[in-house]
Amino acid sequence: MPQRRILVIEDDPAIRQGIVDALEFGHYAVAQADDGETGLQRALTGEFDLVLLDLILPHRDGLEILREIRSARPTLPVIILTARGEESDRVTGLRLGADDYVVKPFSLKEMLARITAVLRRSPERPSDLTDVVIPGGQVDFARREVCFDGGERVALSEREAELLAYLARNRGRAVGREEILSRVWRISGGIDTRTIDMHVVRLREKLRDNSGSPRVLLTVRGKGYMFADDGPAAGRNDE
Repeated sequence: MPQRRILVIEDDPAIRQGIVDALEFGHYAVAQADDGETGLQRALTGEFDLVLLDLILPHRDGLEILREIRSARPTLPVIILTARGEESDRVTGLRLGADDYVVKPFSLKEMLARITAVLRRSPERPSDLTDVVIPGGQVDFARREVCFDGGERVALSEREAELLAYLARNRGRAVGREEILSRVWRISGGIDTRTIDMHVVRLREKLRDNSGSPRVLLTVRGKGYMFADDGPAAGRNDE
């Protein structure tokens, strides 16, 4: 199994070196940055399995970096490092899409345990999708378009494309509405989950996915939604 690669963005030399040493002892491949600008560029251009991100950095604020990462690389796991007492920053970080946080001063064992947990629960993130095949055409996520075999193109909104991409990355798995709120809307609550339902209705229309007997976006009773495995999946829809 190839080594997992972790990027550490931390400006304190002693803390950063301690983290790097612990990660290397845990058999991770490690890259590091000591300021926000360098860290952001490495996060956006390098191949990493996870980012450890301090929130207080020179040149670029950690929350700003998190926004940029989530916009450009929505599948890249991020754990934020915060000082004790910065509860509002932790909450904001989680709402922006951070996967977890570690409060300073922290034990290296705790940090390694949290990294292991985040990587374990992120198997749906193998890569950022560029396209996905659907009956009668394909979805181009870069252009945010549904391209049908006859040449017709239908535009997707940014949120519709994000929702469809997340479900497609989890093909064959029922994804709950709360998970969708967290991973796509990047909030833990505060909006009616019917908003998700309406986005699915609009996506089905744009995908030409019959709402009475859908073949692409299935409703799983009591759970949420699922991007179907190849071909129609009878009996899983409740609409």
